[in-house]
Amino acid sequence: MTSLPEGPPQLLGEDDRDTAVQRVQEAYAEGHISREEMEERLHQVLTAKTHGELVPVLASLPEGNAGTTSTIAAAGGRIKRRGAWRVPRILKVESAFGRVHLDLSRAVIEHPVVDIELQLGTGRARITVPRDAIVDFDGLHTGWKDTRYKTGRGSHSGGPRIRISGAMGFGRLKIRHARR
Repeated sequence: MTSLPEGPPQLLGEDDRDTAVQRVQEAYAEGHISREEMEERLHQVLTAKTHGELVPVLASLPEGNAGTTSTIAAAGGRIKRRGAWRVPRILKVESAFGRVHLDLSRAVIEHPVVDIELQLGTGRARITVPRDAIVDFDGLHTGWKDTRYKTGRGSHSGGPRIRISGAMGFGRLKIRHARR
């Protein structure tokens, strides 16, 4: 019996390349590889075109710290984060009812991509992102009102990518870019 032909190789996206670069740099910082090996691997990651080309580069490295995952949960009331707070790679926000306000404008964002997963029953949510952030909320399902978002002026200039997903029951999500 002949095997089915494989599809074309899956091209490497910017997010995947950034994750691979970060994993190589973390391995060097933790003393798992030498400086020369780091430079060689970074060159391979930056010139790779497909996911398959990354496999040998990353195979012997310890599992990457995919960033931290944090959960903020409340049965009711307010969930509020603002000022100079450290944003994890994955942030889960869960609330049965109440308001949510996440202000990322002055937050410390160490990851090129931040995933925010909202699981909200009732109540509204407001997320303020940095001026240069790129926002993607295609993975968010709203039950009652549509999401309000106006693209920022500087949102095309290489800032962090903020991906918002999850589900909202009754309430509205407003996303805005910081003014300064």
